[in-house]
Amino acid sequence: MALVLKNRVKSTTTTTGTGTITLGSAATGYQDFSIIGNGNETYYVIKGTTEWEVGKGTYTSSGTTLSRDLVFGSSNSGAKVDFAAGTKDVLCAYIAAAMPLGVPFCDDSEIGTDLSGWTAFQAALNNGVAGGTTFGNNNTNGVVSTFSLVYTAVTAYSGGVLAPNGDIHFVPYGADRGQKISAIGVVSTYALAATFASGSAYSGGVLAPNGDIHFVPYNATVGQKISASGVVSTYSLVYTTTGAYFGGVLAPNGDIHFVPYGNSAAANRGQKVSSAGVVSTYSLVYTVPFGAYVGGVLASNGDIHFVPYAANVGQKISAAGVVSTYSLVRTAGDASGGVLAPNGDIHFIPRYTPVGQKISSAGVVSTYSLVYTSSDAYVGGVLAPNGDIHFIPHSANRGQKISAAGVVSTYSLVYTNSNAYSGGVLAPNGDIYFVPGRNVGQRISTNPGQPLGIGVCLSSFLNKF
Repeated sequence: MALVLKNRVKSTTTTTGTGTITLGSAATGYQDFSIIGNGNETYYVIKGTTEWEVGKGTYTSSGTTLSRDLVFGSSNSGAKVDFAAGTKDVLCAYIAAAMPLGVPFCDDSEIGTDLSGWTAFQAALNNGVAGGTTFGNNNTNGVVSTFSLVYTAVTAYSGGVLAPNGDIHFVPYGADRGQKISAIGVVSTYALAATFASGSAYSGGVLAPNGDIHFVPYNATVGQKISASGVVSTYSLVYTTTGAYFGGVLAPNGDIHFVPYGNSAAANRGQKVSSAGVVSTYSLVYTVPFGAYVGGVLASNGDIHFVPYAANVGQKISAAGVVSTYSLVRTAGDASGGVLAPNGDIHFIPRYTPVGQKISSAGVVSTYSLVYTSSDAYVGGVLAPNGDIHFIPHSANRGQKISAAGVVSTYSLVYTNSNAYSGGVLAPNGDIYFVPGRNVGQRISTNPGQPLGIGVCLSSFLNKF
C-alpha cells in the first residue's frame, strides 16, 4: 500500500453518514479516482453545501469506494462528518498536512524547514511513493505518517518487539488480543493464550535467542510468549504481584530479566527466564513500594541497568549476576525506558522530568537540557539508523530526539493524544514504529528505500522498553 496523489482527480458521492463513501464517475475535465490504484492511500477533500472534510483514505476498485481512515480537519470540529443527503464533491488534493509547513520532518528544527527534503517528498507524491523515492538526505530527515490498526482500545499495548521474520509485535497491556505489523506493512491480530479482565497484563517484551518473544508480566500471573512460528503459550512464574515488572532485557548469557517496577511493598525481587526456560528470582539491593524502575538497557560491558522511575538510586545487575546501586544526579525524575547510544551512553527517556539524564560507559551520571517538557510526555525510545535517539510520545504533542552529537530538537507529529503511544520499535527498513496505546498507528520513515539487515536491528544498541 502506497500513498499516491494525482493531479485533477475529482468525483462525486451521494453517500450519507460517517462511513466509507461510494464514488461516482469522474467529473468533466477531471481524472477518475481509479488512477490512484486499488488499495493505495490518498489525501481527499469531501465538500457538500456547508459540510466539508479533509483527510486520508484508501481507494478500493471493487465497489469504487474511498475509506475515511484519518481526518485532518472538518466542519465537525475536526471529527468525521455525518454527511446529509445530497451530492458531494470528492477531490484528491494536497491538503495542509502535505504542504510546506505542514509535513512533519524529523530534522533538527521544526517542520517544513528542510527545503531539499520537502522537494523530494513533493516529487514523490506527484509520481507515486511506490516508486521508491528516498526522502531527505543521508538518513538525517524523516517523514512522519500514520497507519490504520485492526484492533484499538485505550491503553491497548505497551512496548513492542521485532521478530526474526521482520514482524513487529505490540505487547498486550489492556488488549485482549495480540497485534502485529509485517515487514510489508500488513497489520493483523492473533489470539492470546491468557488474557486478564482487569487489563494491564504485560508491559514490554524481549526476543529470546530461540526466536520466542516473551511478554513481560505487569499484572499477569503467568508468563506468556509467542514462538517464531506464531504459537502462543504460557508458563509459570516463580513470583507474581500487582504491578511487578515493567520492561525487560536480554542478558549476554541468554537470560531474560524482567525489570522490577514494584507496585507494592512486597515487590522486592528480580525475576528472570533462562534460555532453557527456567524461571528464577534473585535479591535486589534497592526496593521501593511504588514504581521503582521502568524498562532496562544492556550496557556495552554486559551490565543491565534498570531505568529509574520513582527510584532515587540507579540499580544494575552485572553479567556475573552481581546486583549493585549507584548515585543519580536527578532522583525521582520519572524517566520511562532507556536507549544505548552508539558512544556507550545510556539515555533515560524523560516522562515527567524536565531534564534528560544519562550514564556514560565509564559510569558517570549527568543531565542535559530538553527542548520540550510536559507531564507524562514520553514512554520508551528508539535508536535511529543515523544515531539519533527518538523519545516515543505518550501524551506529548511533539516528537523529541537527541542526536549522536548531543543536540536535542523537536519535530511535529501527525497524531497526538493522551496515552497515545508506549514504546517503539525500529523496523528492518529503517522506519520507527510507535506502539499504539490508542487508535492510530504512527511511524517515522527515517531511511526509505535503504533496508537494514535484521542483524543490525537486533544489535545490542537497540534496547527498547
